[in-house]
Amino acid sequence: MTQQQQWMSLLGLANRARKLISGEELVVKEIRSGNAKVVILSADASKTLKKISDKCAFYQVPLKRVESRSLLGHAIGKDARVAVAVLDEGFAQKLRTLLD
Repeated sequence: MTQQQQWMSLLGLANRARKLISGEELVVKEIRSGNAKVVILSADASKTLKKISDKCAFYQVPLKRVESRSLLGHAIGKDARVAVAVLDEGFAQKLRTLLD
């Protein structure tokens, strides 16, 4: 299993366990409230990129990047997604190591 397949299936698992949130506004809300343990952002997120990376830096939330929004959406079984926030520390730790 490639590293990409690993993080994608883990993200899918986190989604089924209801431990992640997707969509720009919801992600920002979770960062602010301190629930986001790691934020995953697609590399093709232009205007969202600065907003989310600034929020992550300010609230000290780890930020990881993946190639594309379609990949990110596919991993959680939805349409293209620009950003997802993982709300569970266990999933977040594993994803951080896989995406390093």
